[in-house]
Amino acid sequence: MQPDTHFPVVIIGAGAAGLIAALAARQAGADVLVLERDHTPRGSTSLSAGLVPAAGTRWQRAAGVTDSAALFTADIMAKAHQEPDPALAAHLAATTGPALEWLADAHGLTFSLITDFTYPGHSALRMHGLPSRAGSELMDHLTSAAERAGVELLCDAHVTSLSANADGHISSLMCRRPDGAEETLGCDILVLACNGYGGNRELVAAHLPELADALYFGHPGNQGDAVVWGQALGAATRHLSGHQGHGSVAQPHGILISWATITAGGIQVNLDGQRFSNEALGYSEQAAMVLRQPGGVAWTVFDSRIAAIARQFEDFRQAEQARAILSADDIESLAAAMRLPQAPLSAAIADTSCGTIDRFGRDFSASRPLAPPYCAVRVTGALFHTQGGLVVDTRARVLRPDGTPLPNLLAAGGAACGVSGSQASGYLSGNGLLAAVGLGYTAGREAAEAVLF
Repeated sequence: MQPDTHFPVVIIGAGAAGLIAALAARQAGADVLVLERDHTPRGSTSLSAGLVPAAGTRWQRAAGVTDSAALFTADIMAKAHQEPDPALAAHLAATTGPALEWLADAHGLTFSLITDFTYPGHSALRMHGLPSRAGSELMDHLTSAAERAGVELLCDAHVTSLSANADGHISSLMCRRPDGAEETLGCDILVLACNGYGGNRELVAAHLPELADALYFGHPGNQGDAVVWGQALGAATRHLSGHQGHGSVAQPHGILISWATITAGGIQVNLDGQRFSNEALGYSEQAAMVLRQPGGVAWTVFDSRIAAIARQFEDFRQAEQARAILSADDIESLAAAMRLPQAPLSAAIADTSCGTIDRFGRDFSASRPLAPPYCAVRVTGALFHTQGGLVVDTRARVLRPDGTPLPNLLAAGGAACGVSGSQASGYLSGNGLLAAVGLGYTAGREAAEAVLF
């Protein structure tokens, strides 16, 4: 079928990965069309804290932080049990810092470095975010930058199918509008930036049965289209069981609670008032731990000092406004407010004073004990997004099982297999936006080069 319209570069998905790819392609001089199934570009990025890990940045240097791409790569590989493609891990570790500086210089994004706590698995302070520490702000800035750059952005455009030649070369795609009208669009190169399959209950049940009934805190449009289309074209997939969970979503409010509540010295207890794990291992693996507790819930317990740190995040401020955060001047009052037995809660809080490695393997020697006034928030575990996907190389090209690239298909963000391995415990904080920014930047430049030279 003859396409109704033709664009050199077409990108499916207007989340962080898609918009960064579009900006990079436009900077190189390519004409770009971004298709977004929603009414406005939001994606899973808007539900996150919008924090991007990067090494060797000017913000780190200004803060006196010593870091390097090599050290970052080592952290990625260690957290993911050496499962990821080391070349891709090294590429993302080396690319994301320059990409953030480019976004700041070319598009005015005001990143800064989080310096008051370290995320699990990172051996240096390397989390960068915008002033509100909210993913919605990141999306707003990227959308505005795309508009200024002349990116053609078509919302309410649901891509339903791809057409390809016998060799896998994509010639066109079918796009459906809200009124049911369909349009055929041609392209020279296609970038899949439509994330993973977290919103597809059937695929979650197939690949992540332990989270089949978990709260899904990602974008509902993440239906696994990239994986389905890629497999139909003969693409390889990897680590489809890999995912990012989060063990701290306020319940029943549905507000993300910053993991700073844990890394700065907080703990989690179940409905019996007892601790049940080493909370400091990471928020992704903690999701399943929380869901195994009675009622599938837990309480995150911290203090006013930690609350002051967490308050830099817009989500935490919203949780306070929603009265999800309890506060009490002593343990007896806190236990009463939480409706938990006082004795085990008191014992759990006392763990933070041990000054050594506790029975769960958590090291409290470097953190301050919890002290009144105390705070607590009732939370549940959630699935945020999947980390496995289409296998790509360091040029963001989608590969077949034999390692050869498909002719004109790229993938970025959650559509691609990231660097978290096959388990929740392999997720290093920020890996989602690491792949969105790093692979988005790479895919945009690769797409432009393919159509212009």
